[in-house]
Amino acid sequence: MKEVAPKISLKNYSMCLKDAVEIFTKELINCLFDENYQQEKGVATKNKFFKILERLSIENKDCFWLDFESSFTEIRRKLDLDAVFALNSDPAAKSLREIYLAYPGFYAIAVYRLSHQLLKQEIPVLPRMMSEFAHGLTGTDIHPGAQIGDSFFIDHATGIVIGETTIIKNNVTIFQGVTLGGIQVKKSLASTKRHPTIENNVTIYANATILGGDVVIGENSIIGANVCVTESIPKDVIVIEKLENKIIKKTR
Repeated sequence: MKEVAPKISLKNYSMCLKDAVEIFTKELINCLFDENYQQEKGVATKNKFFKILERLSIENKDCFWLDFESSFTEIRRKLDLDAVFALNSDPAAKSLREIYLAYPGFYAIAVYRLSHQLLKQEIPVLPRMMSEFAHGLTGTDIHPGAQIGDSFFIDHATGIVIGETTIIKNNVTIFQGVTLGGIQVKKSLASTKRHPTIENNVTIYANATILGGDVVIGENSIIGANVCVTESIPKDVIVIEKLENKIIKKTR
């Protein structure tokens, strides 16, 4: 018998909802960092949230908003730590304002921290829509289910993938092209830890890949560029891929 996909009501599934989530996400970021904007647009942002939940057939909208709004202070605290850590880590960074306004990795982290809170409140779909909006905008794909500690810095945010069950602790820096993923992609493993754990004070350089739910990268370690790691690494080590560069004199 031919399998037929279930029909989805256009009331709950449409490009209009996607547009609404993108506008809502932008306004949330503005409210988070600009008190004047929050005073002027706070009610409008709240109403957008209510309309999105209504489209998703979610009740008790007021309770969801109160819990979400009460988390803003802690989210802002974490983002300020992220920004200071970025400023202190990146020799090209000249000011906190530059981090806030010009670093796509910081924007991706900000959206992650907001969407992670919504996921903790068990709101379906919306957190993933927010994270995919940030993904398209920044090139950084952070699943809202990941657990990320304080002082997280993404340098040159392009091609980053951070899977759903990833755990990243404090003072961690990652560069472009880094994948924190799973080895197995079977649906039956969905409820298991499929992505790695990154301990405190770790740096992961460009195009490194770390795979597997049992993999732990120890404290104070450095994962070099282009390395693929599929087993745990102890603390205080440097992992590099030994490449031999061949230098040939140019002939005329």
